[in-house]
Amino acid sequence: MKTTTCLLFSLFCFPLLAQQHQHHSHERGIHFPDTRDYLTLIVDLHSHSVFSDGSVWPDIRIQEAVRDSLDAFSFTEHLEYQPHAADIPHPDRNRAHDLGEELARPYDLMVIRGAEITRSLPPGHTNAVFIEDANKLIVDDPMEAFLEANRQGGFTFWNHPNWVAQRKDGVAELTPMHRELIDKGLLHGIEVVNDLTISKEALQVALDNDLTIMGTSDVHGLVDWQYHVHEGGHRPVTLVLAEEKNQASLKAALMAGRTVAWFQNTLVGKEEHLKAVVEASLSVEDAAYRGPSSVIDITIHNESDCEYILENTSGYSLQSDLGLIELHPNASTTIQVMTLRQLASVDLKFKVLNAVTAPEERLEITLSVKADN
Repeated sequence: MKTTTCLLFSLFCFPLLAQQHQHHSHERGIHFPDTRDYLTLIVDLHSHSVFSDGSVWPDIRIQEAVRDSLDAFSFTEHLEYQPHAADIPHPDRNRAHDLGEELARPYDLMVIRGAEITRSLPPGHTNAVFIEDANKLIVDDPMEAFLEANRQGGFTFWNHPNWVAQRKDGVAELTPMHRELIDKGLLHGIEVVNDLTISKEALQVALDNDLTIMGTSDVHGLVDWQYHVHEGGHRPVTLVLAEEKNQASLKAALMAGRTVAWFQNTLVGKEEHLKAVVEASLSVEDAAYRGPSSVIDITIHNESDCEYILENTSGYSLQSDLGLIELHPNASTTIQVMTLRQLASVDLKFKVLNAVTAPEERLEITLSVKADN
């Protein structure tokens, strides 16, 4: 059964966290506020440099991550695929991470050690992050690679399960090997969002098997060119709801599945986590009737980079539009609601059209608004 979120916008509704943090270190930085209970960490745990099949040196990746105000980032170079080996024949699969970690030291950026286990389907491509040594994952048996990643304390997630190079129909579907990996606790997440694609089948796989929902760039070229940042675009990321900003807390949150993927102005996640992000983003700044009329002006502030698109399902008519409301990012929007008589409080119900909780379902929220006298 769908549930609704009651957003009681007051000073007492969202007590300040003991450790809040700021994403806006750069004008273009990706920004989502911390939730009631957790810090909202912005992470991209899938990328490539020239040390596998990417086009840039690791310093470019670090500079991009800093400009995007990421909290955490990972180089996940292919273990079994090294097309630049004739020019950069470095034998250490940890090299990109080690360079990146050193380059990131002046910044508030966690660089997570990772690698991409690159096999034909099954199991396909899989990222292992929070590992200790990528070289030890280079083994003949793919199952042994997963075992080693888990022995090292890694978090593993299935990459681009809808990739047409391995799935000609583009449909993400579990294989018997994936079911075995899940049953043995060796596979923890799945990319619902990868680069320029989103997969509703992968989302259903995540929901059915309690896998962590991931969104990543898998960037090989330049972030700015791939995602048209100069035109207002953004790289795909995962919003991770963590207790603290450190690697242990980030990993714990990923293992617990507290994530929301952000892709082309669309949020995708399990309902409770998506609800927490939307609740944290929206607040009512003002609500007052127009003199003796029964039309109330309600001003809603959106403290996030997502432009929320709301469908009015409350039963009240709006004078400001015909039912669809756009709440612009990091801005305030005023709507006019016709309540037929003056009320002390108004419950407004909305469906958030770009907040996806299941393949055909959107998050439903209720804004409880108290009218000013």
